[in-house]
Amino acid sequence: MPLRCPYCAGLGLEIIAGMELPADSRSDDISLQVVECLGCGFSALAVYQESRRGALDSEAWEHTCYRVHAQDLQRLLDAIKSCPEPNNPACTCSAHQQLGRQDALGAWNGLEDIQILEGIDIR
Repeated sequence: MPLRCPYCAGLGLEIIAGMELPADSRSDDISLQVVECLGCGFSALAVYQESRRGALDSEAWEHTCYRVHAQDLQRLLDAIKSCPEPNNPACTCSAHQQLGRQDALGAWNGLEDIQILEGIDIR
């Protein structure tokens, strides 16, 4: 399913890099992504989280785009590209260890050192 750009409303928002992270206390799937719009050039960080916990045959998911400073986005893109196995949430590379961090309660917090300027749901 194509993603709609939150700025130009076109269907050209593409995932240009991504990394699967380990499950946490809330989500079964966590995917950290860098997205870019082919139409207007907008780029941002995106996070897809899905939980299949709860009633039988139920799932809950969210896909959120986060506008961050350009240097933070480049740092995340470089980290994702440095990973030898970005589709493996069990990868033990330094990028997975840094970006897959969890707090004492087991909740993912790998972005706690990045200043989020704006969050936008891109379902």
